[in-house]
Amino acid sequence: MRLRTEANSVCKDFDPPLPSEVLYRIKSLRINKAPGIDGINNKMIKSLPLQTILTITTIIHKITTPGHFSTRWKAATVIPILKHGKDPTDTTSYRPISLLPSLSKIAEHLILKRLNNYLKENNVLCPEQFGFREKLSTSHQFIRVVEYVTEGFANKQKTGAVFVDIQKAFDRVWQDALIHKLIHFKNPSNLIKLIDSHLLERKFALRDKNELLTTKTINAGVAQGSKIGSTLFALYINDIPKQFNTLLCMNADDTAILARNKNPNCIQIALNRHLKELEDWFIKWKMEINVSKPEDIIFDNARSYCSFPPI
Repeated sequence: MRLRTEANSVCKDFDPPLPSEVLYRIKSLRINKAPGIDGINNKMIKSLPLQTILTITTIIHKITTPGHFSTRWKAATVIPILKHGKDPTDTTSYRPISLLPSLSKIAEHLILKRLNNYLKENNVLCPEQFGFREKLSTSHQFIRVVEYVTEGFANKQKTGAVFVDIQKAFDRVWQDALIHKLIHFKNPSNLIKLIDSHLLERKFALRDKNELLTTKTINAGVAQGSKIGSTLFALYINDIPKQFNTLLCMNADDTAILARNKNPNCIQIALNRHLKELEDWFIKWKMEINVSKPEDIIFDNARSYCSFPPI
């Protein structure tokens, strides 16, 4: 059951988009992008007369006011792409590419702009998350890790690190829990309702060559290929556990935990304590670690690397 009534008690509503914002987004569209299930590509949209653009603005305004995302904009075309060197008869060998309607992406971009403004103004996102954030990247997170390790070397400390990969992270997001967290972070009420509608009863159709197969309903996760999905995922894991004697680093769903000490046993204890807390948190929020991908490593003060087994 969705938490709609609770959303009415949170922060004030956000302002609907202006015609100038919609016009700017349309002018910024790249014409080489593939269309969604409706077949409307960016080149068509960029060729629309001003009156039609004003109509699109009205539609987007209408969906933001009551908080109802257009049903037709929630259907995706999924194209399976075979991973290099993988067995084509194995379904896990394919990477799904999700194509959404171009008009939905325009609406999502305007919604995302308001969501990001709220998150930035209220300092909502935890500082350990560097994914999908303005002026932050994997390079900045890498520099943060290097500085942490280097400081350890200066103090004659070793640094241990465990790298964790969340299994099918975007697909496993518990939607009701995500809405609960949006309320907890006091997002604007009509924004919460709109995101709730955006997530609810999304559909996809698999494209096999030039044929669309049967449409299926998606009951979990955030929309792959959407403008807003990445930020919603960041909010979902925003309350991930932290500890005083470890360093948490995140870039989207990629997570690393670091600890430093002169004694490698102390490093192991700190990392395993944090990992246990993470395990409990993952169970609570219905997520899983990809057990085939976690890696651990220790950096010693001679700049060499060696793996060590967690307890």
